[in-house]
Parts: sequence; structure tokens; C-alpha cells
Amino acid sequence: MTTPTTVTHAIPYGRQNITEADIAAVTEALKADYLTTGPRVDEFEEKFAAYIGSRYAVAVANGTAALHLCALALDVQEGTRVITTPITFAASANCVRYCGGEVWFADIDSETLTLDIDKVRALIESRPRGFFHGIVPVDFAGYPIDLEAYRALADEHDLWIIEDACHAPGGWFTDSQGSEQWCGNGNYADLAIFSFHPVKHIASGEGGMITTNDEALYERLRVLRTHGITRDRGNLRYPDQGGWYMEMQELGYNYRIPDILCALGISQLSRAEKGMARRQEIAQRYDEAFAGADAGAVKHHGVPPSDRRHAFHLYVIEVADRRGLYDYLREYGIYAQVHYVPVHTMPYYQDIGYEEADLSKSEAYYARGISLPMYPTLTDEEQDFVIDKVKAFVRG
Repeated sequence: MTTPTTVTHAIPYGRQNITEADIAAVTEALKADYLTTGPRVDEFEEKFAAYIGSRYAVAVANGTAALHLCALALDVQEGTRVITTPITFAASANCVRYCGGEVWFADIDSETLTLDIDKVRALIESRPRGFFHGIVPVDFAGYPIDLEAYRALADEHDLWIIEDACHAPGGWFTDSQGSEQWCGNGNYADLAIFSFHPVKHIASGEGGMITTNDEALYERLRVLRTHGITRDRGNLRYPDQGGWYMEMQELGYNYRIPDILCALGISQLSRAEKGMARRQEIAQRYDEAFAGADAGAVKHHGVPPSDRRHAFHLYVIEVADRRGLYDYLREYGIYAQVHYVPVHTMPYYQDIGYEEADLSKSEAYYARGISLPMYPTLTDEEQDFVIDKVKAFVRG
């Protein structure tokens, strides 16, 4: 590694990469007959489902809309109790609250930073059978959760699973049969969701996707996405109307996604594996840099064993003085970020009250964790500069 003396431009923790091919794809969509609910929505859904390995995909306005629709499709309501992790973006929990359900938090595994299945099991078994209804595990930072194990636990207690895979398109774990199970492929979770926010692997500006292998859930999601309205002649209550006729059969939402964004998403998807390969390279370089004795003050959450592919939306380290490192890096134009303020400590959730929950590992991680720059266009020189400054800070 050749350490540069300075980098004169800002280095964010994440960044979109818009190419001339992306611009051409959007321009072509702008010239087409449909700007929304047109053929590019179907094309994006089909290509994304093929990439992930699921039977069905439903494109929506954003990742939060995807979570909300999943909760609606699974009939979350007042009295529904759902377990999730505190180390996630608030939407993973908020989707349950949108529908009137209760959110229960279980602690994380300190090494993977994902929901600890043993803690989830203990929480489930601390209450009468039937008390809980679902689990929302999160592939945090891109680390693929062992959903085979979660499926077994869920089946044992008659629970559904929504996999929040926003950080992990292209990630996979190896199941007990030795097969690669891609995040969101629907083989173990009832529903999975993804985000196309600019810092994610596939950037469409905004946008989200729901994947599933359940045809009934797929059909219901498509109706809920568009105000609860259907034109399907076979499902109309009053089918003998004119060609204009449509029915609002339940209370849905306007969570549609424009063709313009889908055109960008399709173009970005075409080079998803190239971006994934670069993320793996960046993670490996961080791992090597922080493995030395002089970096002993840095705990890094890097490349996992060969039984899974980490998608590396984030590269997370832990240091004793996280606030100090955060401020220090900013002095040099390195805009590292903290992911996340534990959801149960947010004022809204504090007011609900989680004082009795043992979430000590989540809180300990939050006190030390920081995400370093991680995106495919990060250059080796920029990364070396980041590494140099992290090491300089921890050496005092």
C-alpha cells in the first residue's frame, strides 16, 4: 500500500455510480409513451427476480414502502407482535407500527452485527405460544443471515419472516445441503425487500423491490401497491361492466414506481456483479490493512468464511473513541458514517418503553461502530488515504 499524503476532495461513505449507459437508458425512457406503470416496470421486476433467484418481484416507490406493503400483505394489525433488531434503519421496525402492531427487539451477535437467533429464540420462548407472529431479520451491512435456521425457528412457532435485504442484493449463504441461498430468493423468507437509494448497490434515485415465491402474496402486493385497485376481470365483484371498470377492493396506497427509475435500475442491475466484485476487493484491502499489530485498536467486520458472500453495503469497524475518529476523519474530508442509532433509543420508541429489554450488545456496538467509505468507484488511493488516517488516529 502506497500511502498518499493528501486527497483534496471529499470521500463519502457511499456514492452512486451513474454511467453514460445509465443516462442513455433514462433518456430513452423519457422519450417513450409511458413515464409510469409502463413496460419498464415489468422488465425491472423480471430481471431483478432472475438475478436474486425468486419467482416473483414487485417494484415499488422505495424500500420503506416495500416494508409497509409486506406488513399489510401479512395482515399486521393491532395485537400483532413482531421481533426485529435495534441495529437497523428505523423503517424495519416502523412498518409494523404503521399497521398498529407491536415491535419487540432482540439483541445482536457481536461478531456478525445481525439479529442473534439464540436471543430471538429466548424471547419467543419467554412468552406463551402464539404470542409472537413474525420476525424481521436484517442482512446488516450486507452480511447474509442464515435464513434456513430462522425458517426452522419460525416454523416451530408458526411465525412469518420478512427479510430486510436492503444491504445485501447479491449476497448469499450456504445452506445445510451445500447450496448457495441468495438473499431475498424466497426459499426461506415469506417476503424480502430491497432498496434502490443512491448509496445502495443498485441506484435508481429512489425505489424498492419486494421478492417472494408465494403467488397469493405476490398478487395481493400488486393490488396494495396501487390503492387496492384491480382491473383483473376474474377477480371483480361486478365483472359485467364496461372496459373502463375497476374496483377498489381494499385500502391500498400509491406506492408505484415510475418507468424512468426502472430504466435506471435495469441499467444498474446489468453491472451488479461487477460492482459486487469491486466491493469484495475493497473489503479485502481493509481487512489486510487492519490485520497488523499496529491496528490492534481497530476491530473490523470484514470478509466472512467461504460459506457466504458478504454484499458489503457497509464496511464497519469498531474503535474505543468512535466520536473522536468520526470528527478526525471529517477534518480530512472523509465522511464516514454511523450505522445506526439503535432504534429502541429513538425518542418515539423510548416513549413506548424498552427499559426491560436486554440489548446490551447492540448498545455496546453503537458506542464503537463506524462505517468507512465503501463503494465500487472508491479508488485504491482514496482507500489508502482513509486507512492511513484511521491508523494515525488510533495510534494517538
